[in-house]
Formats: sequence, C-alpha cells, structure tokens
Amino acid sequence: MSLCKEQLVHEEKQEAVLSTLGDTGKKSRAVCGVCSRTYRDPKILPCLHTFCADCIRQLEPFSVRRVNGERRSPEDDMQGRNSGSTILCPECDSEVDLPPSGVDGLTIDHLALDEVFAETLLVDCRVLCDLCSESDAGKRCEVCCVNLCDFCSQAHRRQKRTTSHSIQSLQELKCQGRLTRPVLCSLHPGQELRLFCESCDFTVCLECAATFHRDHHCSSAHEVISHHGDRIRDLVVRSLRPRLVRLEDSLRRVDTSQEMLQTRTDTLAGEIRAFARSYASAVEAHCCSLLRSLEDLRLQHRNQLHLQKAQQQQALSDVRGGVDFAERLLTCGSDAEILSAKGVTMRRLMNLVESGFDPHPTTVAHDNANSICFLPQESAGEVQGFPVVGVIHAKTVDPSKCTIQGEGVEGGREGQRGEFTLVCRDSSGEQMGQGGDPVLVSIGGCSVEAAVVDKGDGSYGVSYTPAEAGLYSVWVCVKAQDVKGSPFVLNVKRKFRCHRGIFHCCSFCSSGGTKEARCGCTGTMPGGFQGCGHGHTGHPGKPHWSCCGSVVEASECILHNLGSVSPRGHLRTVEL
Repeated sequence: MSLCKEQLVHEEKQEAVLSTLGDTGKKSRAVCGVCSRTYRDPKILPCLHTFCADCIRQLEPFSVRRVNGERRSPEDDMQGRNSGSTILCPECDSEVDLPPSGVDGLTIDHLALDEVFAETLLVDCRVLCDLCSESDAGKRCEVCCVNLCDFCSQAHRRQKRTTSHSIQSLQELKCQGRLTRPVLCSLHPGQELRLFCESCDFTVCLECAATFHRDHHCSSAHEVISHHGDRIRDLVVRSLRPRLVRLEDSLRRVDTSQEMLQTRTDTLAGEIRAFARSYASAVEAHCCSLLRSLEDLRLQHRNQLHLQKAQQQQALSDVRGGVDFAERLLTCGSDAEILSAKGVTMRRLMNLVESGFDPHPTTVAHDNANSICFLPQESAGEVQGFPVVGVIHAKTVDPSKCTIQGEGVEGGREGQRGEFTLVCRDSSGEQMGQGGDPVLVSIGGCSVEAAVVDKGDGSYGVSYTPAEAGLYSVWVCVKAQDVKGSPFVLNVKRKFRCHRGIFHCCSFCSSGGTKEARCGCTGTMPGGFQGCGHGHTGHPGKPHWSCCGSVVEASECILHNLGSVSPRGHLRTVEL
C-alpha cells in the first residue's frame, strides 16, 4: 500500500512538471487530449487514439448496443458500466465501439507510459527518491516504475519479491534515444508479459500460461513478433503509406487551390471595385449629360413659349382693337359714319379673319411641357466605355403626320380577323420612339369592336373582326384629333368561297371517259356524254373549275355569287 501511495505522489509531481511544459506551447505526447494532464491509465480506442481511462468513461455514449439480450441505459454507461456502447472519439469524431467489458477491456497504451517516463526524466532537473522522499534519486526500477536513491535501491534488491527487478541509472535512461519499460501482467504483479497465446490472440505471463492458458498454444513473444510485426509493417508499407502520401499530396493541392482561390477572389474583388468606381463615374457623367440636355430643352421650350406668348399677345391686341372699333362704330356711329368707315373696317376685319392664327384648344402651353419625358429603360449608348440606359425624350405626336398602313386598311373578310398599323410621328415626320399616346379607333360607329395594342415604339397594332360584310367608316384619332387619312372606308367582303370541284381540262379527261361526269362550264359532247370535252361546243378552251367553270385556278368560287345559274352549273364532277 505504501508503494502505491508513493507512485501516486510521483505521478502528481510528473503532472505538475508536464503542465509547466504545456505552458511553453510545446505539444507533449505524454498529455491526454481530453483533460490536458499527464496520462493516467492510458487506453487505446479502436481508432488508435489514446486517452485516460477516466476521460473515456466520462464521454457521453453516442448509442447503446444490446449486450446478452439486455439493453443498458446511458446512466449505467456514465457510471463506468458502459459495456457494449458506442462513443465518439474526441480526436477524430469517429464512432468507436467499446468492448463488452467496457473501458477496462481497452488495450493499455504502454508507449504513452514510456512518453510520461521520458518527459519526466527530461524535464525534472532534480528527482527525489519515491520511497524516502529525502535523497536525490539516481536509479529507477523498471518494473515498479519508482525512482530510488542508492540506499533504497540496495534495499529494493534485498527484498525477495523485487530482487529480480531491473534497476537502471537515471543518467543512462536520459541518454537513451528511446525509453522502454517492461510490460507487466495485470493479474500477476511483477510478472512480465513474455508469451503470446495464439488461441486467444493475447499476451500472457508465465503464470497465466500455466493456469488460464494451459491447453492453448503459447509461444515466446520473440518468436512470433516477426510474423505479426511483418503483417503490420506490410499493411503500413504497401497500403497505408502510399495512401498517406497520396492524401498528403491531395491535401497540399487542396491547400494550394485554397490559396489560389483566395488570390483569385482578391484579384476579382479588386477588379469589381475598380469596375464599380468606373461604372459609377460613367453613370454620374451620364446623369450630368442628361441634366444638361434637360436644361437645354427647358431653355428651348421657354424661348418657344415666350415667342408664342408674344405672338398671341399681338394677335389678341389686334383682334381686340378690331372688335372694339367695329362694336363702337356699330353702336355709336350714324348710318353715314358707318358707311363711310365701312371700307377700311371691313378690310381690317377680313385681314384679321384670314390671318389664320387661331390656336387649337389642345395646342396649349402645357403640351410643350408634357412633351418632355424621361425613359429610364431605353439604351443611351456608351459613356466612358460602359453601356448606360436612360434618355430624355422631347418629341410630341403630330396627328397630321401620323400614317396608317397594312392590309387591313384596304379591306376585310366577313368573320375573319383584319389588322392594320398606326404609326405615330412628330411634326418632322419621324416616328415616335415610345408609346403611351391616347389612341382611339372606331369602326362603323362602334358596331365593330377594335383592339389597340401599344407596341412601345410609337406604333400601335389595330385588329378587328367584322361580323357582316359591307362598307364601314373607320375613325383613327390621336389626342382626340383625326390622323392623316381618317376617316377611311373599309370594304368588308363576304367569306371566301372555296371551290368544291376540281381544276381540270375537261370532264372527259378527268373522269376517264365517264359519260355521267358533268362540269360547271357550258361545254357539251355528243354521244350521251353529259360533260365537256376538248374542241366541243361550249368548252372554254383552257383548264377550268368543274364546280363553277372559272378559268382562274387561284380564285373564289363564283357559283355562290351568281344570281341565277342553270341546273347544270350546280353539278359536281363525279368522284373517281
């Protein structure tokens, strides 16, 4: 019991020393990755990561398996009875299964214990004896793992149960490149594991081989190490080492790609910022240009309004002067005065009437203002090498310059859709670049419904479907004014009459000489033939339709347009 207590005291000293080493920033192999303290009873998980046994017990089970048909609760696992459970490795997050015996059934990591011993020797400058705790230790028992002074070392050798233990100098151990300790049996203290049971695949001591593994095939560890070591070495060298190289190379490529990606994104971010600055500069320049154009239009329209105002004021003054003089002459003048001033008064009044300056009610000042508009979506070309949008539109539609075009203007068919196009133009005759103008289309006093579609480019599509044939008046107005050519007459004809016969040279040829075959022409043949034939009486002398006798192939059947036809004209050619 005193020996165990001394070992615990020594482990606490080791922990204090290694914690000081950890503060320096150096990663130690003798420190547990969970508790960050010196390994105590280190166990190897199936994923080959090592942690303290108590640290593994404190891990929360990821799942619980049934053991011997009984499902164990997480509370049992947390209390150290986590047999048959699955946990997550704190290092690699792998799901690892614990053996049925729990954490105690995991393999002890003796390499980690060697690292603890080596770290202690390298860090400790002065090591006290673990038995007397008074003198400096100069030797160490590899079996008991205690540091001994010279006196305690001699006493250790004299004891019967420790006389065979291997004792080495601490100075020699420090000079060794790799420190190893004998692996002792957990069931028989002091007995080294020197045999390997092939049946159980387990290392045993001599006493275990003589008792628990009496009937098993046990061999010396030195005899089987080459076989099992070669198997491990073969897996590492042939399979895992090349894969490790490939993974490292792939990881380097990933790191390189990440660096290239970061460099590329940084470069593109700079280009985007430069583009944004240049584009913002172009937009600002375009904005200034639009504002200048708007100001020029304002000045231009202001000057036009000033001129229009001056003209109207002068016309108003002239008309008012003429009206006032004429009314005063008629009201206050005598007959002789009226007749004597009649000539000059009539000439002035006639000049005022014929002057032609009579503004239309829709031609008012605000039309000039409404003619200016901003089109934000229309392309404005390029500014400083960048395409920009947004233009100022200053055109106003002139109904007298608008035109109507399309087949639907010339005529239509009963029950068929007709179409024509209205093209709005300004006073100079150029097509308006935008839509939105008030367009009204009336056909036959609204007896035929017309649909108007704004195409957005200054043109308007008009469609209609007349129900009856006849002549219709069509009014097309823009801004409540008739456009050029409005109103016009729309001639709607009856439905197209398709031919019900065939286009042939004669009924004799088309029917293969059948006497019953008839034709819509007036041709006859002797010998009992009821149709026409080449060179006989009434034959038109050219190919014609058998239903109506029309000699035009691409034509409308005239049978339905005849007021009176002979019974012969109604007959169709006999089908072959």
